Amino acid sequence: MLYGAAEFSRDLDLALLPDPSNLDRLEAALGELDAEVIAVPPLSLKSLTDGLAVHFRCRQPEVAGLRIDIMTNMRGVAPFPDLWARRTTFAFEEETLDVMALPDLVAAKKTQRDKDWPMIRRLVDGNYLSHRDEPTPERVAFWLGELRDPELLVEVARAHPEAAEELAGQRPLLALAVAENLESGALGRALRDEEDEERRLDAAYWKPLRERIEGFRRSRSRAGEGVGKGGD
Repeated sequence: MLYGAAEFSRDLDLALLPDPSNLDRLEAALGELDAEVIAVPPLSLKSLTDGLAVHFRCRQPEVAGLRIDIMTNMRGVAPFPDLWARRTTFAFEEETLDVMALPDLVAAKKTQRDKDWPMIRRLVDGNYLSHRDEPTPERVAFWLGELRDPELLVEVARAHPEAAEELAGQRPLLALAVAENLESGALGRALRDEEDEERRLDAAYWKPLRERIEGFRRSRSRAGEGVGKGGD
Protein backbone atom coordinates (compact mmCIF):
# COMPACT_ATOMS: atom_id res chain seq x y z
CA MET A 1 0.00 0.00 0.00
CA LEU A 2 2.82 2.40 0.85
CA TYR A 3 4.33 1.84 -2.58
CA GLY A 4 1.00 2.58 -4.27
CA ALA A 5 -0.20 -0.93 -5.08
CA ALA A 6 -2.85 -1.58 -2.47
CA GLU A 7 -3.78 -5.14 -1.63
CA PHE A 8 -6.54 -5.34 0.92
CA SER A 9 -5.72 -8.70 2.42
CA ARG A 10 -5.76 -8.38 6.18
CA ASP A 11 -2.28 -9.63 6.91
CA LEU A 12 1.20 -8.38 7.72
CA ASP A 13 4.46 -9.88 6.48
CA LEU A 14 7.58 -9.35 8.58
CA ALA A 15 11.20 -10.03 7.66
CA LEU A 16 13.05 -10.74 10.89
CA LEU A 17 16.69 -10.48 11.94
CA PRO A 18 17.49 -14.04 13.17
CA ASP A 19 18.95 -13.15 16.53
CA PRO A 20 17.93 -14.67 19.93
CA SER A 21 17.37 -11.32 21.64
CA ASN A 22 15.45 -10.07 18.63
CA LEU A 23 13.27 -13.17 18.74
CA ASP A 24 12.58 -12.45 22.43
CA ARG A 25 11.38 -8.95 21.55
CA LEU A 26 9.20 -10.35 18.78
CA GLU A 27 7.60 -12.83 21.16
CA ALA A 28 6.89 -10.02 23.63
CA ALA A 29 5.23 -7.97 20.89
CA LEU A 30 3.19 -10.95 19.75
CA GLY A 31 2.13 -11.46 23.34
CA GLU A 32 0.76 -7.91 23.47
CA LEU A 33 -1.26 -8.74 20.36
CA ASP A 34 -2.47 -12.00 21.91
CA ALA A 35 -1.18 -13.75 18.78
CA GLU A 36 -1.09 -17.52 18.48
CA VAL A 37 0.60 -19.78 15.95
CA ILE A 38 -2.08 -20.99 13.54
CA ALA A 39 -0.10 -23.59 11.60
CA VAL A 40 3.21 -25.41 11.61
CA PRO A 41 6.10 -24.87 12.17
CA PRO A 42 6.40 -23.41 15.67
CA LEU A 43 8.31 -20.17 16.17
CA SER A 44 12.03 -20.89 16.47
CA LEU A 45 15.27 -19.53 15.10
CA LYS A 46 15.90 -22.84 13.33
CA SER A 47 12.59 -22.75 11.50
CA LEU A 48 13.22 -19.19 10.37
CA THR A 49 16.85 -19.65 9.33
CA ASP A 50 15.87 -22.80 7.42
CA GLY A 51 13.59 -20.65 5.25
CA LEU A 52 10.24 -21.59 6.75
CA ALA A 53 7.49 -19.10 7.51
CA VAL A 54 5.73 -18.94 10.87
CA HIS A 55 2.07 -17.86 10.84
CA PHE A 56 0.16 -16.11 13.62
CA ARG A 57 -3.41 -14.90 14.16
CA CYS A 58 -4.04 -11.98 16.53
CA ARG A 59 -6.83 -12.06 19.10
CA GLN A 60 -6.31 -8.70 20.81
CA PRO A 61 -9.58 -6.78 20.13
CA GLU A 62 -8.02 -3.85 18.24
CA VAL A 63 -6.33 -6.20 15.76
CA ALA A 64 -8.58 -9.25 16.05
CA GLY A 65 -8.20 -11.54 13.06
CA LEU A 66 -5.00 -9.94 11.77
CA ARG A 67 -2.64 -12.56 10.37
CA ILE A 68 1.11 -12.07 10.76
CA ASP A 69 3.57 -14.09 8.67
CA ILE A 70 7.21 -14.04 9.75
CA MET A 71 10.22 -15.08 7.66
CA THR A 72 13.97 -14.64 7.74
CA ASN A 73 15.28 -16.30 4.59
CA MET A 74 13.45 -16.02 1.27
CA ARG A 75 14.32 -17.37 -2.14
CA GLY A 76 16.12 -14.82 -4.29
CA VAL A 77 16.09 -12.22 -1.52
CA ALA A 78 19.20 -10.77 0.10
CA PRO A 79 20.13 -11.60 3.73
CA PHE A 80 18.51 -9.47 6.41
CA PRO A 81 21.51 -7.14 7.01
CA ASP A 82 21.38 -6.12 3.34
CA LEU A 83 17.61 -5.65 3.49
CA TRP A 84 17.99 -3.44 6.54
CA ALA A 85 20.81 -1.38 5.02
CA ARG A 86 18.72 -0.43 1.99
CA ARG A 87 15.30 -0.29 3.62
CA THR A 88 12.80 2.48 2.92
CA THR A 89 11.61 4.51 5.90
CA PHE A 90 8.19 6.13 5.76
CA ALA A 91 7.62 8.97 8.23
CA PHE A 92 4.22 9.67 9.77
CA GLU A 93 3.14 12.26 12.33
CA GLU A 94 4.10 10.28 15.42
CA GLU A 95 6.17 7.37 14.16
CA THR A 96 8.22 5.90 11.34
CA LEU A 97 7.86 2.61 9.54
CA ASP A 98 10.72 0.65 7.99
CA VAL A 99 9.81 -1.49 4.99
CA MET A 100 11.76 -3.50 2.45
CA ALA A 101 13.13 -1.49 -0.46
CA LEU A 102 10.95 -1.84 -3.53
CA PRO A 103 13.41 -4.03 -5.48
CA ASP A 104 13.65 -6.39 -2.50
CA LEU A 105 9.88 -6.49 -2.14
CA VAL A 106 9.52 -7.37 -5.82
CA ALA A 107 12.10 -10.14 -5.43
CA ALA A 108 10.17 -11.54 -2.46
CA LYS A 109 6.96 -11.59 -4.52
CA LYS A 110 8.35 -13.93 -7.20
CA THR A 111 6.51 -17.00 -5.97
CA GLN A 112 4.16 -19.65 -7.29
CA ARG A 113 1.12 -17.73 -6.06
CA ASP A 114 -1.07 -16.34 -8.82
CA LYS A 115 -1.86 -13.18 -6.86
CA ASP A 116 1.78 -12.13 -6.54
CA TRP A 117 2.47 -11.56 -10.24
CA PRO A 118 -0.20 -8.89 -10.83
CA MET A 119 1.11 -7.25 -7.65
CA ILE A 120 4.65 -7.19 -9.03
CA ARG A 121 3.34 -5.58 -12.21
CA ARG A 122 1.42 -2.92 -10.28
CA LEU A 123 4.39 -2.14 -8.04
CA VAL A 124 6.89 -1.74 -10.87
CA ASP A 125 4.49 0.00 -13.27
CA GLY A 126 3.53 2.45 -10.55
CA ASN A 127 7.14 3.23 -9.73
CA TYR A 128 7.97 3.84 -13.37
CA LEU A 129 4.94 5.99 -14.11
CA SER A 130 5.61 8.07 -11.00
CA HIS A 131 9.32 8.59 -11.66
CA ARG A 132 9.96 8.25 -15.39
CA ASP A 133 10.60 12.01 -15.65
CA GLU A 134 13.25 11.69 -12.93
CA PRO A 135 15.34 8.71 -14.07
CA THR A 136 18.45 7.71 -12.15
CA PRO A 137 20.80 4.85 -13.07
CA GLU A 138 19.35 2.82 -10.19
CA ARG A 139 15.77 3.42 -11.25
CA VAL A 140 16.48 2.65 -14.90
CA ALA A 141 18.19 -0.61 -13.95
CA PHE A 142 15.22 -1.52 -11.75
CA TRP A 143 12.69 -0.77 -14.49
CA LEU A 144 14.63 -2.67 -17.13
CA GLY A 145 15.13 -5.58 -14.78
CA GLU A 146 11.57 -5.89 -13.47
CA LEU A 147 8.94 -4.27 -15.71
CA ARG A 148 6.39 -6.82 -16.91
CA ASP A 149 4.31 -4.62 -19.20
CA PRO A 150 5.65 -5.06 -22.77
CA GLU A 151 4.79 -1.53 -23.89
CA LEU A 152 6.37 0.11 -20.85
CA LEU A 153 9.44 -2.08 -21.15
CA VAL A 154 9.88 -1.02 -24.79
CA GLU A 155 9.39 2.61 -23.75
CA VAL A 156 12.19 2.37 -21.19
CA ALA A 157 14.49 0.51 -23.58
CA ARG A 158 13.89 3.19 -26.22
CA ALA A 159 14.65 5.97 -23.74
CA HIS A 160 17.72 4.24 -22.31
CA PRO A 161 19.14 2.02 -25.08
CA GLU A 162 22.68 1.76 -23.70
CA ALA A 163 21.46 0.57 -20.30
CA ALA A 164 19.06 -1.88 -21.96
CA GLU A 165 21.80 -3.38 -24.12
CA GLU A 166 24.13 -3.62 -21.14
CA LEU A 167 21.52 -5.40 -19.00
CA ALA A 168 20.39 -7.75 -21.78
CA GLY A 169 23.03 -10.21 -20.66
CA GLN A 170 21.20 -10.52 -17.32
CA ARG A 171 17.69 -10.38 -18.81
CA PRO A 172 17.82 -11.69 -22.39
CA LEU A 173 14.29 -10.61 -23.26
CA LEU A 174 15.55 -7.00 -23.19
CA ALA A 175 16.96 -7.66 -26.66
CA LEU A 176 13.34 -7.88 -27.85
CA ALA A 177 12.50 -4.64 -26.07
CA VAL A 178 15.49 -2.90 -27.66
CA ALA A 179 14.27 -4.13 -31.05
CA GLU A 180 10.81 -2.74 -30.17
CA ASN A 181 9.36 -6.13 -30.99
CA LEU A 182 5.72 -5.73 -29.95
CA GLU A 183 3.71 -6.65 -33.03
CA SER A 184 4.96 -10.25 -33.13
CA GLY A 185 4.04 -10.83 -29.50
CA ALA A 186 7.49 -12.30 -28.87
CA LEU A 187 8.19 -9.98 -25.95
CA GLY A 188 4.92 -10.88 -24.24
CA ARG A 189 5.68 -14.57 -24.66
CA ALA A 190 9.18 -14.08 -23.29
CA LEU A 191 7.76 -12.35 -20.23
CA ARG A 192 5.36 -15.25 -19.66
CA ASP A 193 8.22 -17.72 -20.04
CA GLU A 194 10.24 -15.73 -17.52
CA GLU A 195 7.38 -15.86 -15.03
CA ASP A 196 6.93 -19.59 -15.59
CA GLU A 197 10.61 -20.17 -14.87
CA GLU A 198 10.42 -18.19 -11.61
CA ARG A 199 7.39 -20.24 -10.58
CA ARG A 200 9.29 -23.44 -11.37
CA LEU A 201 12.29 -22.30 -9.33
CA ASP A 202 10.03 -21.38 -6.43
CA ALA A 203 8.35 -24.80 -6.54
CA ALA A 204 11.76 -26.49 -6.48
CA TYR A 205 12.88 -24.29 -3.58
CA TRP A 206 9.80 -25.11 -1.52
CA LYS A 207 9.66 -28.85 -2.24
CA PRO A 208 12.04 -29.91 0.58
CA LEU A 209 10.63 -27.22 2.87
CA ARG A 210 7.10 -28.50 2.32
CA GLU A 211 8.30 -31.98 3.22
CA ARG A 212 9.61 -30.55 6.50
CA ILE A 213 6.29 -28.84 7.12
CA GLU A 214 4.48 -32.15 6.57
CA GLY A 215 6.86 -33.68 9.09
CA PHE A 216 5.83 -31.04 11.63
CA ARG A 217 2.17 -31.78 10.92
CA ARG A 218 2.64 -35.52 11.39
CA SER A 219 4.52 -34.96 14.65
CA ARG A 220 1.79 -32.69 15.95
CA SER A 221 -0.87 -35.17 14.90
CA ARG A 222 0.89 -38.00 16.71
CA ALA A 223 1.27 -35.85 19.81
CA GLY A 224 -2.43 -35.08 19.72
CA GLU A 225 -3.30 -38.77 19.43
CA GLY A 226 -1.09 -39.52 22.41
CA VAL A 227 -2.92 -36.97 24.55
CA GLY A 228 -6.24 -38.44 23.53
CA LYS A 229 -5.21 -41.93 24.51
CA GLY A 230 -3.90 -40.73 27.84
CA GLY A 231 -7.26 -39.16 28.62
CA ASP A 232 -9.25 -42.33 27.87
